[in-house]
Amino acid sequence: MPTPRRAPRFGGSAAHQRLLLANMAASLFAAEGIVTTEAKAKALRPVAEKLITKAKKAHGSEDGSARRVHLMRQIQGYLGDSEMTAKLVKEVAPRYAQRNGGYIRILKLGTRQGDAAPMARIELV
Repeated sequence: MPTPRRAPRFGGSAAHQRLLLANMAASLFAAEGIVTTEAKAKALRPVAEKLITKAKKAHGSEDGSARRVHLMRQIQGYLGDSEMTAKLVKEVAPRYAQRNGGYIRILKLGTRQGDAAPMARIELV
């Protein structure tokens, strides 16, 4: 087998990219919309949608079961912020109870003045 190729990253290492996406996801849930580059927005979409799906499952099992605790700890382990975890489960997830995906919208804004990077606004639907 050939040596696996490393995908392009934002920053230096895989750990840096994971933390960058976690911070962007927390900002997205706090403000319900952020402006960033298109590449970062496209990388953030699957991460944020998976977190919302976990929050929906945690919100569905309200009785304090072990499954709810497990899902809450997974979300908090990724985001690293208990306030955003609580907001995600208590405020954001109930809005999407009847929706089976597609929680995030990406709007292209044009290029940034300084370096002509393509910009986009990513927001909750």
